[in-house]
Amino acid sequence: MSPARGGTPEEEGGGADVEKAAAETGGRGTWRHAAFHVATTIATPAAYAPLPFALASLGWPLGVCSLVTGTLVTWCSSLVVASLWQWNGDKHTSYKLLAKSIFGPWGYWYVSFFQQVASIGNNIAIQIAAGSSLKAVYKHYHTTDDGAMTLQQFIILFGAFELLLSQLPDIHSLRWVNAACTASTIGFAGTAIGVTIYDGHRIDRKEVDYSLQGSAASKIFRAFNALGTIAFSFGDAMLPEIQSSVREPVRMNMYKGVSTAYSIIVMSYWTLAFSGYWAFGTGVQPYILSSLTFPRWTIVMANLFAVIQITGCFQIYCRPTFAQFEQRIQAKDAGYRARMWRLVYTSAYMVVITLISAAMPFFGDFVSVCGAVGFTPLDFVLPALAFLKAGKLPENPGLRHAVKVITSAVAVLFSIVGALACIGAVRAIALDVKTYKFFHDM
Repeated sequence: MSPARGGTPEEEGGGADVEKAAAETGGRGTWRHAAFHVATTIATPAAYAPLPFALASLGWPLGVCSLVTGTLVTWCSSLVVASLWQWNGDKHTSYKLLAKSIFGPWGYWYVSFFQQVASIGNNIAIQIAAGSSLKAVYKHYHTTDDGAMTLQQFIILFGAFELLLSQLPDIHSLRWVNAACTASTIGFAGTAIGVTIYDGHRIDRKEVDYSLQGSAASKIFRAFNALGTIAFSFGDAMLPEIQSSVREPVRMNMYKGVSTAYSIIVMSYWTLAFSGYWAFGTGVQPYILSSLTFPRWTIVMANLFAVIQITGCFQIYCRPTFAQFEQRIQAKDAGYRARMWRLVYTSAYMVVITLISAAMPFFGDFVSVCGAVGFTPLDFVLPALAFLKAGKLPENPGLRHAVKVITSAVAVLFSIVGALACIGAVRAIALDVKTYKFFHDM
Protein backbone atom coordinates (compact mmCIF):
# COMPACT_ATOMS: atom_id res chain seq x y z
CA MET A 1 0.00 0.00 0.00
CA SER A 2 1.48 3.36 -0.96
CA PRO A 3 1.64 6.35 1.37
CA ALA A 4 -0.79 8.19 -0.82
CA ARG A 5 -3.43 5.59 -0.07
CA GLY A 6 -2.84 5.68 3.69
CA GLY A 7 -0.21 3.11 4.61
CA THR A 8 1.12 1.88 7.90
CA PRO A 9 3.52 4.05 9.92
CA GLU A 10 6.57 2.14 8.65
CA GLU A 11 5.67 3.37 5.16
CA GLU A 12 5.44 7.00 6.22
CA GLY A 13 7.94 9.54 7.51
CA GLY A 14 11.02 7.51 6.61
CA GLY A 15 10.17 4.66 8.97
CA ALA A 16 10.49 2.14 6.15
CA ASP A 17 14.10 3.20 5.57
CA VAL A 18 14.90 2.56 9.22
CA GLU A 19 13.33 -0.92 9.10
CA LYS A 20 15.07 -1.74 5.81
CA ALA A 21 18.44 -0.65 7.15
CA ALA A 22 17.93 -2.81 10.24
CA ALA A 23 17.10 -5.82 8.09
CA GLU A 24 20.11 -5.32 5.81
CA THR A 25 22.51 -4.88 8.73
CA GLY A 26 21.65 -8.30 10.12
CA GLY A 27 21.82 -9.58 13.66
CA ARG A 28 24.90 -10.30 15.73
CA GLY A 29 23.47 -12.55 18.43
CA THR A 30 24.08 -16.30 18.74
CA TRP A 31 21.46 -18.95 19.52
CA ARG A 32 22.50 -18.60 23.16
CA HIS A 33 21.62 -14.89 23.08
CA ALA A 34 18.28 -15.84 21.50
CA ALA A 35 17.69 -18.32 24.34
CA PHE A 36 18.52 -15.60 26.90
CA HIS A 37 16.05 -13.18 25.30
CA VAL A 38 13.25 -15.74 24.90
CA ALA A 39 13.68 -17.13 28.42
CA THR A 40 13.77 -13.62 29.86
CA THR A 41 10.65 -12.63 27.91
CA ILE A 42 8.56 -15.66 28.88
CA ALA A 43 9.86 -17.10 32.13
CA THR A 44 9.43 -14.16 34.48
CA PRO A 45 8.61 -14.49 38.19
CA ALA A 46 5.31 -12.81 37.31
CA ALA A 47 4.66 -15.75 34.98
CA TYR A 48 5.82 -18.44 37.43
CA ALA A 49 4.30 -17.03 40.58
CA PRO A 50 0.56 -17.25 39.76
CA LEU A 51 0.67 -20.76 38.25
CA PRO A 52 -0.04 -22.66 41.51
CA PHE A 53 -3.00 -20.32 42.10
CA ALA A 54 -4.23 -21.00 38.55
CA LEU A 55 -4.08 -24.74 39.19
CA ALA A 56 -5.95 -24.23 42.47
CA SER A 57 -8.72 -22.47 40.51
CA LEU A 58 -8.98 -25.34 38.02
CA GLY A 59 -8.27 -28.43 40.12
CA TRP A 60 -5.72 -31.14 39.37
CA PRO A 61 -7.12 -32.73 36.15
CA LEU A 62 -8.09 -29.55 34.26
CA GLY A 63 -5.15 -27.57 35.69
CA VAL A 64 -2.50 -30.08 34.61
CA CYS A 65 -4.14 -30.49 31.19
CA SER A 66 -4.29 -26.70 30.65
CA LEU A 67 -0.65 -26.19 31.66
CA VAL A 68 0.69 -28.99 29.47
CA THR A 69 -1.45 -27.89 26.51
CA GLY A 70 -0.30 -24.27 26.90
CA THR A 71 3.33 -25.38 26.91
CA LEU A 72 3.08 -27.53 23.79
CA VAL A 73 0.96 -25.09 21.77
CA THR A 74 3.15 -22.05 22.48
CA TRP A 75 6.37 -23.97 21.82
CA CYS A 76 5.01 -25.05 18.42
CA SER A 77 3.68 -21.53 17.78
CA SER A 78 7.10 -20.03 18.53
CA LEU A 79 8.76 -22.39 16.05
CA VAL A 80 6.10 -21.49 13.46
CA VAL A 81 6.73 -17.75 13.89
CA ALA A 82 10.49 -18.36 13.66
CA SER A 83 10.03 -20.36 10.44
CA LEU A 84 8.00 -17.54 8.84
CA TRP A 85 10.50 -14.75 9.58
CA GLN A 86 11.72 -14.77 5.95
CA TRP A 87 8.87 -16.72 4.37
CA ASN A 88 8.65 -14.55 1.22
CA GLY A 89 12.36 -13.78 0.89
CA ASP A 90 12.22 -10.52 2.87
CA LYS A 91 13.44 -10.22 6.46
CA HIS A 92 10.71 -8.99 8.79
CA THR A 93 12.24 -7.22 11.77
CA SER A 94 9.03 -6.92 13.80
CA TYR A 95 5.89 -8.95 14.46
CA LYS A 96 3.84 -6.16 12.86
CA LEU A 97 5.74 -6.31 9.59
CA LEU A 98 5.61 -10.10 9.52
CA ALA A 99 1.84 -10.03 9.97
CA LYS A 100 1.51 -7.32 7.30
CA SER A 101 3.47 -9.40 4.81
CA ILE A 102 1.11 -12.37 5.35
CA PHE A 103 -2.29 -10.76 5.95
CA GLY A 104 -1.92 -7.27 4.54
CA PRO A 105 -2.63 -4.00 6.42
CA TRP A 106 -5.19 -5.56 8.77
CA GLY A 107 -2.49 -7.93 10.03
CA TYR A 108 -0.25 -4.97 10.81
CA TRP A 109 -2.93 -3.19 12.82
CA TYR A 110 -4.06 -6.42 14.51
CA VAL A 111 -0.56 -7.05 15.84
CA SER A 112 0.02 -3.36 16.64
CA PHE A 113 -3.05 -3.26 18.88
CA PHE A 114 -2.60 -6.56 20.68
CA GLN A 115 1.16 -6.16 21.01
CA GLN A 116 0.68 -2.83 22.74
CA VAL A 117 -1.97 -4.36 25.04
CA ALA A 118 0.35 -7.27 25.84
CA SER A 119 3.42 -5.11 26.33
CA ILE A 120 1.78 -2.47 28.50
CA GLY A 121 -0.31 -4.97 30.46
CA ASN A 122 2.72 -7.18 31.04
CA ASN A 123 4.83 -4.29 32.30
CA ILE A 124 2.09 -3.13 34.68
CA ALA A 125 1.84 -6.65 36.11
CA ILE A 126 5.56 -7.22 36.48
CA GLN A 127 6.16 -3.76 37.96
CA ILE A 128 3.62 -4.63 40.66
CA ALA A 129 5.46 -7.95 41.17
CA ALA A 130 8.84 -6.19 41.39
CA GLY A 131 7.48 -3.69 43.92
CA SER A 132 6.01 -6.55 45.99
CA SER A 133 9.32 -8.42 45.98
CA LEU A 134 11.30 -5.31 46.95
CA LYS A 135 8.86 -4.67 49.78
CA ALA A 136 9.20 -8.27 50.97
CA VAL A 137 12.99 -7.91 51.15
CA TYR A 138 12.62 -4.58 52.96
CA LYS A 139 10.21 -6.06 55.53
CA HIS A 140 12.72 -8.81 56.31
CA TYR A 141 15.04 -6.15 57.73
CA HIS A 142 12.51 -3.49 58.77
CA THR A 143 10.18 -5.40 61.08
CA THR A 144 8.25 -2.46 62.61
CA ASP A 145 5.35 -0.61 61.00
CA ASP A 146 6.55 2.78 62.23
CA GLY A 147 7.82 4.77 59.24
CA ALA A 148 7.71 1.73 56.96
CA MET A 149 7.89 2.25 53.20
CA THR A 150 4.79 1.42 51.16
CA LEU A 151 4.38 -0.76 48.08
CA GLN A 152 3.85 2.37 45.98
CA GLN A 153 7.26 3.74 46.96
CA PHE A 154 8.98 0.54 45.84
CA ILE A 155 7.05 0.61 42.57
CA ILE A 156 8.33 4.16 41.97
CA LEU A 157 11.94 3.14 42.77
CA PHE A 158 11.75 0.27 40.32
CA GLY A 159 10.27 2.58 37.68
CA ALA A 160 13.15 5.05 38.10
CA PHE A 161 15.71 2.27 37.57
CA GLU A 162 13.90 1.04 34.46
CA LEU A 163 13.97 4.58 33.07
CA LEU A 164 17.78 4.44 33.19
CA LEU A 165 17.88 1.09 31.37
CA SER A 166 15.42 2.43 28.79
CA GLN A 167 18.17 4.66 27.42
CA LEU A 168 19.94 1.59 25.98
CA PRO A 169 19.27 1.64 22.21
CA ASP A 170 18.06 -1.86 21.31
CA ILE A 171 17.42 -5.45 22.40
CA HIS A 172 20.94 -6.61 21.49
CA SER A 173 22.40 -4.02 23.87
CA LEU A 174 20.51 -5.84 26.64
CA ARG A 175 22.13 -9.23 25.96
CA TRP A 176 24.27 -9.30 29.11
CA VAL A 177 21.44 -7.92 31.20
CA ASN A 178 19.27 -10.76 29.89
CA ALA A 179 22.03 -13.32 30.49
CA ALA A 180 21.95 -12.30 34.15
CA CYS A 181 18.16 -12.41 34.03
CA THR A 182 18.20 -15.96 32.65
CA ALA A 183 20.51 -17.02 35.49
CA SER A 184 18.12 -15.30 37.90
CA THR A 185 15.20 -17.18 36.31
CA ILE A 186 16.89 -20.47 37.17
CA GLY A 187 17.81 -19.16 40.62
CA PHE A 188 14.28 -17.96 41.30
CA ALA A 189 12.72 -21.22 40.14
CA GLY A 190 15.16 -23.38 42.11
CA THR A 191 14.80 -21.33 45.28
CA ALA A 192 11.01 -21.00 45.06
CA ILE A 193 10.56 -24.71 44.31
CA GLY A 194 12.89 -25.74 47.13
CA VAL A 195 11.22 -23.52 49.72
CA THR A 196 7.75 -24.54 48.52
CA ILE A 197 8.51 -28.24 48.96
CA TYR A 198 10.17 -27.54 52.33
CA ASP A 199 7.15 -25.58 53.57
CA GLY A 200 4.84 -28.24 52.17
CA HIS A 201 6.47 -30.89 54.33
CA ARG A 202 6.23 -28.67 57.43
CA ILE A 203 2.48 -28.17 56.99
CA ASP A 204 0.05 -30.69 58.44
CA ARG A 205 -1.01 -32.43 55.22
CA LYS A 206 -4.44 -33.24 56.64
CA GLU A 207 -5.23 -29.51 56.70
CA VAL A 208 -4.45 -28.96 53.01
CA ASP A 209 -7.63 -28.84 50.92
CA TYR A 210 -7.70 -29.34 47.14
CA SER A 211 -11.45 -28.97 46.59
CA LEU A 212 -12.72 -25.99 44.58
CA GLN A 213 -14.25 -23.36 46.86
CA GLY A 214 -17.31 -21.11 46.49
CA SER A 215 -20.54 -21.14 44.53
CA ALA A 216 -20.89 -22.64 41.07
CA ALA A 217 -20.70 -19.16 39.49
CA SER A 218 -17.55 -18.16 41.40
CA LYS A 219 -15.88 -21.48 40.47
CA ILE A 220 -16.63 -20.86 36.79
CA PHE A 221 -15.34 -17.27 36.81
CA ARG A 222 -12.19 -18.28 38.73
CA ALA A 223 -11.59 -20.99 36.14
CA PHE A 224 -11.93 -18.40 33.34
CA ASN A 225 -9.49 -16.17 35.21
CA ALA A 226 -7.03 -19.06 35.58
CA LEU A 227 -7.01 -19.67 31.82
CA GLY A 228 -5.93 -16.06 31.30
CA THR A 229 -3.18 -16.54 33.89
CA ILE A 230 -1.83 -19.60 32.06
CA ALA A 231 -1.93 -17.71 28.73
CA PHE A 232 0.05 -14.88 30.36
CA SER A 233 2.64 -17.36 31.64
CA PHE A 234 3.56 -18.33 28.07
CA GLY A 235 3.28 -14.85 26.61
CA ASP A 236 5.92 -13.87 24.07
CA ALA A 237 4.76 -11.24 21.59
CA MET A 238 8.32 -10.29 20.59
CA LEU A 239 9.79 -13.24 18.68
CA PRO A 240 10.46 -11.51 15.30
CA GLU A 241 12.05 -8.57 17.16
CA ILE A 242 14.32 -11.04 18.97
CA GLN A 243 15.00 -12.99 15.76
CA SER A 244 16.16 -9.84 13.98
CA SER A 245 19.02 -9.60 16.50
CA VAL A 246 20.29 -13.13 15.67
CA ARG A 247 23.11 -13.89 13.21
CA GLU A 248 22.99 -16.33 10.29
CA PRO A 249 21.78 -19.05 9.98
CA VAL A 250 18.89 -17.17 11.56
CA ARG A 251 16.20 -19.84 11.52
CA MET A 252 18.39 -22.61 12.90
CA ASN A 253 19.79 -20.34 15.61
CA MET A 254 16.26 -19.28 16.54
CA TYR A 255 14.99 -22.88 16.63
CA LYS A 256 17.83 -23.80 18.98
CA GLY A 257 17.29 -20.70 21.10
CA VAL A 258 13.52 -21.22 21.43
CA SER A 259 13.90 -24.93 22.26
CA THR A 260 16.61 -24.23 24.84
CA ALA A 261 14.45 -21.57 26.48
CA TYR A 262 11.45 -23.93 26.55
CA SER A 263 13.50 -26.69 28.15
CA ILE A 264 14.18 -24.28 31.03
CA ILE A 265 10.52 -23.26 31.09
CA VAL A 266 9.17 -26.82 31.21
CA MET A 267 11.45 -27.90 34.03
CA SER A 268 10.75 -24.84 36.13
CA TYR A 269 7.09 -24.00 35.31
CA TRP A 270 5.72 -27.46 35.79
CA THR A 271 7.70 -28.16 38.94
CA LEU A 272 6.75 -24.91 40.65
CA ALA A 273 3.10 -25.09 39.56
CA PHE A 274 2.65 -28.67 40.77
CA SER A 275 4.68 -28.32 43.97
CA GLY A 276 2.98 -25.02 44.88
CA TYR A 277 -0.50 -26.44 44.51
CA TRP A 278 0.55 -29.64 46.33
CA ALA A 279 2.04 -27.67 49.23
CA PHE A 280 -0.74 -25.18 49.90
CA GLY A 281 -3.82 -26.49 48.07
CA THR A 282 -6.60 -23.97 47.48
CA GLY A 283 -5.03 -21.68 50.10
CA VAL A 284 -2.12 -20.76 47.82
CA GLN A 285 -1.72 -17.03 47.14
CA PRO A 286 -1.79 -15.46 43.62
CA TYR A 287 1.90 -14.56 44.09
CA ILE A 288 3.48 -17.79 45.34
CA LEU A 289 6.20 -16.03 47.34
CA SER A 290 3.47 -14.59 49.59
CA SER A 291 2.61 -18.15 50.68
CA LEU A 292 6.16 -19.02 51.74
CA THR A 293 7.10 -18.65 55.39
CA PHE A 294 10.39 -20.39 56.21
CA PRO A 295 13.40 -20.24 56.00
CA ARG A 296 13.20 -16.48 55.64
CA TRP A 297 16.65 -15.91 54.14
CA THR A 298 15.79 -18.13 51.17
CA ILE A 299 12.55 -16.19 50.65
CA VAL A 300 14.61 -12.98 50.54
CA MET A 301 16.90 -14.59 47.97
CA ALA A 302 13.93 -15.67 45.82
CA ASN A 303 12.54 -12.13 45.89
CA LEU A 304 15.90 -10.68 44.84
CA PHE A 305 16.11 -13.14 41.95
CA ALA A 306 12.59 -12.05 40.98
CA VAL A 307 13.53 -8.35 40.85
CA ILE A 308 16.66 -9.01 38.76
CA GLN A 309 14.74 -11.12 36.26
CA ILE A 310 11.86 -8.65 35.96
CA THR A 311 14.37 -5.89 35.20
CA GLY A 312 15.28 -7.44 31.85
CA CYS A 313 11.78 -8.61 30.95
CA PHE A 314 10.40 -5.10 31.44
CA GLN A 315 12.93 -3.73 28.97
CA ILE A 316 12.07 -6.21 26.22
CA TYR A 317 8.36 -5.51 26.52
CA CYS A 318 8.65 -1.73 26.46
CA ARG A 319 10.51 -1.85 23.12
CA PRO A 320 7.40 -2.11 20.85
CA THR A 321 6.05 1.10 22.36
CA PHE A 322 9.41 2.83 22.07
CA ALA A 323 9.64 1.72 18.43
CA GLN A 324 6.53 3.74 17.58
CA PHE A 325 8.51 6.90 18.42
CA GLU A 326 11.93 5.76 17.20
CA GLN A 327 10.77 5.10 13.65
CA ARG A 328 9.82 8.76 13.31
CA ILE A 329 12.64 10.34 15.31
CA GLN A 330 15.49 8.39 13.67
CA ALA A 331 14.28 9.52 10.25
CA LYS A 332 14.40 13.19 11.29
CA ASP A 333 16.95 13.62 14.06
CA ALA A 334 20.25 12.06 15.06
CA GLY A 335 22.82 12.36 17.79
CA TYR A 336 22.06 14.64 20.73
CA ARG A 337 18.52 15.57 19.62
CA ALA A 338 17.55 11.90 19.18
CA ARG A 339 18.85 11.07 22.67
CA MET A 340 16.89 13.94 24.17
CA TRP A 341 13.71 12.82 22.42
CA ARG A 342 14.35 9.29 23.72
CA LEU A 343 14.59 10.60 27.28
CA VAL A 344 11.28 12.44 26.82
CA TYR A 345 9.19 9.54 25.50
CA THR A 346 10.75 6.92 27.80
CA SER A 347 10.05 9.20 30.77
CA ALA A 348 6.42 9.68 29.69
CA TYR A 349 6.02 5.90 29.29
CA MET A 350 7.47 5.15 32.72
CA VAL A 351 5.27 7.76 34.41
CA VAL A 352 2.11 6.22 32.94
CA ILE A 353 3.06 2.59 33.74
CA THR A 354 4.22 3.48 37.26
CA LEU A 355 1.08 5.50 38.00
CA ILE A 356 -1.24 2.65 36.95
CA SER A 357 0.82 0.06 38.85
CA ALA A 358 0.80 2.14 42.02
CA ALA A 359 -2.89 3.06 41.79
CA MET A 360 -4.22 -0.47 41.16
CA PRO A 361 -1.69 -3.00 42.48
CA PHE A 362 -3.91 -6.01 41.72
CA PHE A 363 -1.21 -8.35 40.44
CA GLY A 364 -3.31 -11.44 39.71
CA ASP A 365 -6.00 -9.47 37.89
CA PHE A 366 -3.60 -7.70 35.53
CA VAL A 367 -1.84 -11.00 34.80
CA SER A 368 -5.11 -12.58 33.73
CA VAL A 369 -6.46 -9.70 31.64
CA CYS A 370 -3.08 -9.28 29.91
CA GLY A 371 -2.96 -13.00 29.11
CA ALA A 372 -6.52 -13.00 27.80
CA VAL A 373 -6.52 -9.80 25.75
CA GLY A 374 -2.85 -9.43 24.83
CA PHE A 375 -1.03 -12.76 24.62
CA THR A 376 -3.79 -15.19 23.55
CA PRO A 377 -4.38 -13.45 20.17
CA LEU A 378 -0.64 -13.15 19.46
CA ASP A 379 0.78 -16.41 20.82
CA PHE A 380 -2.05 -18.89 20.26
CA VAL A 381 -4.36 -17.60 17.52
CA LEU A 382 -2.28 -15.59 15.02
CA PRO A 383 0.57 -18.14 14.57
CA ALA A 384 -2.02 -20.79 13.64
CA LEU A 385 -3.68 -18.50 11.10
CA ALA A 386 -0.28 -17.44 9.71
CA PHE A 387 0.79 -21.06 9.27
CA LEU A 388 -2.40 -21.87 7.36
CA LYS A 389 -1.82 -18.94 5.01
CA ALA A 390 1.96 -18.87 4.55
CA GLY A 391 3.39 -22.01 6.17
CA LYS A 392 4.84 -25.00 4.35
CA LEU A 393 2.13 -27.68 4.57
CA PRO A 394 2.81 -31.41 3.96
CA GLU A 395 2.44 -32.62 0.37
CA ASN A 396 0.56 -35.78 1.36
CA PRO A 397 -3.17 -34.93 0.96
CA GLY A 398 -4.31 -36.82 4.07
CA LEU A 399 -1.59 -35.39 6.28
CA ARG A 400 -2.14 -31.94 4.78
CA HIS A 401 -5.85 -32.09 5.64
CA ALA A 402 -5.10 -33.30 9.20
CA VAL A 403 -2.65 -30.43 9.78
CA LYS A 404 -5.21 -27.90 8.53
CA VAL A 405 -7.93 -29.30 10.81
CA ILE A 406 -5.68 -29.31 13.89
CA THR A 407 -4.34 -25.82 13.19
CA SER A 408 -7.83 -24.42 12.62
CA ALA A 409 -9.04 -26.08 15.83
CA VAL A 410 -6.20 -24.41 17.78
CA ALA A 411 -7.16 -20.99 16.42
CA VAL A 412 -10.87 -21.44 17.22
CA LEU A 413 -10.34 -23.07 20.64
CA PHE A 414 -7.97 -20.40 21.91
CA SER A 415 -10.12 -17.59 20.58
CA ILE A 416 -12.87 -18.94 22.83
CA VAL A 417 -10.43 -19.38 25.72
CA GLY A 418 -9.28 -15.76 25.33
CA ALA A 419 -12.86 -14.46 25.42
CA LEU A 420 -13.74 -16.51 28.52
CA ALA A 421 -10.53 -15.51 30.29
CA CYS A 422 -11.24 -11.85 29.55
CA ILE A 423 -14.67 -12.15 31.18
CA GLY A 424 -13.16 -13.72 34.31
CA ALA A 425 -10.39 -11.10 34.52
CA VAL A 426 -12.69 -8.10 34.13
CA ARG A 427 -14.99 -9.48 36.83
CA ALA A 428 -12.02 -9.96 39.20
CA ILE A 429 -10.82 -6.37 38.65
CA ALA A 430 -14.35 -5.04 39.27
CA LEU A 431 -14.56 -6.94 42.57
CA ASP A 432 -11.12 -5.72 43.71
CA VAL A 433 -11.90 -2.10 42.86
CA LYS A 434 -14.95 -2.38 45.14
CA THR A 435 -12.88 -3.98 47.92
CA TYR A 436 -9.76 -1.79 47.88
CA LYS A 437 -9.08 1.94 47.52
CA PHE A 438 -6.81 3.33 44.86
CA PHE A 439 -3.11 3.35 45.90
CA HIS A 440 -3.86 0.64 48.47
CA ASP A 441 -0.69 -0.61 50.21
CA MET A 442 -1.11 -4.32 49.50
